[in-house]
Amino acid sequence: MVTVEVVGEGTHEIDPATLGADPTYADLVQAVDYSPHEVSVLVDDQPVPEDRPIDADHVRVLRLIKGG
Repeated sequence: MVTVEVVGEGTHEIDPATLGADPTYADLVQAVDYSPHEVSVLVDDQPVPEDRPIDADHVRVLRLIKGG
């Protein structure tokens, strides 16, 4: 299980095995109903690429804010 903390919105427990073969952080983000293009994924407070295979048991998802 991976604990996915969406900053300011709550925590989810996701089983990577339910995400298909070789799940990535993008798959994990989509499992909590976000697009990889609207968030940053942090592992140990460091950003990780969306195409990297999941290798942590706790991640933080930080929503990016656009404005103009």
